[in-house]
This record gives sequence, structure tokens and C-alpha cells, in this order.
Amino acid sequence: MATTRTAGRARPAYFPRLAAERLDIALCRASAAVARAAETHAAEEGLGVGQHLVLQMLDAVGPCSQQALSEELRIDRSVMVSVCDDLERAGHVRRERNPYDRRSYAVTITDSGRRRLSEAQASIPGFLDEVFRSLTPEDRDQLSALLGKLLGAGA
Repeated sequence: MATTRTAGRARPAYFPRLAAERLDIALCRASAAVARAAETHAAEEGLGVGQHLVLQMLDAVGPCSQQALSEELRIDRSVMVSVCDDLERAGHVRRERNPYDRRSYAVTITDSGRRRLSEAQASIPGFLDEVFRSLTPEDRDQLSALLGKLLGAGA
């Protein structure tokens, strides 16, 4: 069992036991750790996590409203405006009036955005290998399947 030093004496670490008893707490902590690592990696790459996700979705499904991007990617609407503003300033997306709803805009990925997405995607496998280095490939497959079930159940 892991130990922690407090006031000069060793005592058993409590969090491993808590995590074993409370799967929700363990999942929240693991999620926060992975999110911090993703943000650090994104900062090093110069493309934020939200920006990356928006470019990836636009590349996969085509033009979308900011509302659709916000709902599908689960990014707050006010944050989505900022993400799209930054991507537009960089020339990675353009906003045009939505031909089906003149009150909204369709966000479209540009060639520059596709190139930037491709560059960012190239670093993802190495990042994932580093973040999940303590898991075997089989563990990662199982984790992916289990998270898929959890997320599917809550969708």
C-alpha cells in the first residue's frame, strides 16, 4: 500500500482506497488528469482542444452552425463563439449565412484549417501513448469500450 508523510510520520495513502470504493471519484480524477495533459499538449501544438475538435468535426461532417457544433461537441455556446472567432482569425474556418436559416451562420473548414488539422492529428498517437502508457493495448481497448457504454447510456 502507498504511504504519505504527514508531520514526519508515514501513514497509508487514502486516495487509492477511496478510488476503489468510489468509481465516480476515480473517473472524475482520471478525466481531470487527462484533460490537463490534453490542454498542455494542445498549448505545445498551438491549437486548443476545442479548436481541434471543431476542425475535426467540420472536416468529418461538413458545414455546421455554431449551435450544432456546441451541442455535438458539448462546448458551451459562449466558449464556442470564442473558438470560432479564433479559428476564423487564423483563416482555418469561415462563417457564411446558413442558406437554410438566414438567422444563423454555417461554419466551414478552409484548406488552411484542413492543413492545420492534419498537422495536429499527426501528434495525437504519440500523445495518447504517453498519457496511457501504464495501460496495455488491451487495457486501452477495454477502457474505450467501457467509456463508450457509459457515454452511450448517458447520451
